[in-house]
Amino acid sequence: MSTYRDRSLQRLQHDFDLLVIGGGVNGLGIAWDAADRGLSVLVIDKGDWGSGTSSWSSRMVHGGLKYLDKLEVGLVRESLRDREWLLRRAPHLVAPLPFALPFYRDNSHHRFALRAGMVLYDVLSFDKSLPLHRTYGRRKTAALLPGLSQDGLQGSAVYYDAQVEYAERLCVEIMLAARAAGAATLNYAESTGLRTERGRVTGASVRDLITGTVHEVTARFTVNVAGPWADSVLSDSLPAGERLIGGTKGTHLVVDPFPGAPPYAMYYEALSDGRPLMVIPWLGRYLIGSTDERFEGDPGTAAADQGEIDYILAETNRLFPAAKLTEDGILYTYTGVRPLPFAPSGAPGDVTRRHILHDHRPRLDGLLSIVGGKLTTFRTLAEHAVDEVAARLGRKTASRTRKLDLPGRPPEEFGFEQESELPAAEARRLVRVYGARARQVTALIASSETLSRTVGPSTGLRAGEVVFTIREEEAVSLADVLARRTMIGLEPDLGQGAMDSVAAVCAAELGWDEAETTRQLAAYLTYLRRFRELQPGPVA
Repeated sequence: MSTYRDRSLQRLQHDFDLLVIGGGVNGLGIAWDAADRGLSVLVIDKGDWGSGTSSWSSRMVHGGLKYLDKLEVGLVRESLRDREWLLRRAPHLVAPLPFALPFYRDNSHHRFALRAGMVLYDVLSFDKSLPLHRTYGRRKTAALLPGLSQDGLQGSAVYYDAQVEYAERLCVEIMLAARAAGAATLNYAESTGLRTERGRVTGASVRDLITGTVHEVTARFTVNVAGPWADSVLSDSLPAGERLIGGTKGTHLVVDPFPGAPPYAMYYEALSDGRPLMVIPWLGRYLIGSTDERFEGDPGTAAADQGEIDYILAETNRLFPAAKLTEDGILYTYTGVRPLPFAPSGAPGDVTRRHILHDHRPRLDGLLSIVGGKLTTFRTLAEHAVDEVAARLGRKTASRTRKLDLPGRPPEEFGFEQESELPAAEARRLVRVYGARARQVTALIASSETLSRTVGPSTGLRAGEVVFTIREEEAVSLADVLARRTMIGLEPDLGQGAMDSVAAVCAAELGWDEAETTRQLAAYLTYLRRFRELQPGPVA
């Protein structure tokens, strides 16, 4: 067990100013902001950091061009401002990404409306470092994107947003920032019920899922930011029949480069229903999707269904006629549930993407639930939430996170690839994953012959990197190491080629016996089923 986990467990006997339930990007952002303001904070998650919705997104850091169609101008401005912050404060994780938006005769939006949207998008991002959009006629568009369907093509616009290839690593770094600011961080710790006293929430019962021990946690204020699981946290607190969350399911397909594949990311309207879809270069492959369907059930079991796969493939093949993508060409799929506000009727795409701070007064004091929220705007959501918490606690504080870097931000001149004795490809991968902290990883790798040995031949993964994620980044399971720390779990084989060797390193570091090692391997294979197996589609 890691030293950091031991310390957090010891701190559970103390009283906290704030308990944050949910360790996705938004919960971790709240913990960071609150701890940086001087509040004593505990953040918990029943799984690993960022293992829920934050891991299953389109991996975009974007202003939300489609929100302009819903006239949510304020949300777009907020998103664009936070996009710029991430580009500056976490450049090792977040990088500019050019998008092409084709104009077709049959689009539900006229090309002049789309061009006007591009101009407004630039105006709202007046403080950006990215280039302004450019528009092209039909002939230039065909030259830029030769694989694009020419049927009804009228032109295009090229604009910039940004991408976070490893959204999981973004969550890990926010956790590290929260911990450095003084927060107690405890993954695999489940809230089994809120504690109440005279109409006020005073904390929660928390089960350590590693040992099974239940701890009674006392906190002056509690924020429920469990994403699509928020209603589950409130199961004993909401009036019968009341819901906060009405999640929608988004599925993505991962494919190899295909005939006609674009050099840019593509943002386009589906011919069948007019909803926006994307084809995004990602890790040398392409990420295509996503869908937007209402979802009921455990968000942890959400997976692609046949209808979604057929829909995405058909629309992609329409846009790129030479692609001829089939189900056999899919490397894997992944699906997440958006924690949107409950709306019993209407199109899923019409539900607001703006975050909501749900105050449970007068029924319950000392409790705030977060509904909605986007990967891009986690910092602003956190600032809004902690402003409310601080006011309720009588603490006059202001957020400072807009002026802070994430822990892995490299200095302007970072010569790691030149100074490292590792092969160039390995050094580049370490910088993409750890940023400036790559130096700490390589120092551990170089400390012994055992730690310098390669355990992931196709990626160059070394035993020392695995140990680093356990000692410094709170990895406690095989899935943590593969899927959310080293990131080799996103390779085409989903990390299966290295899992036995990595499990052996984990066993030595974490003290697993043979039975536990076998259990961890089986658990990882079960986890991978979500990427491979289809979920039954909706009943007609």
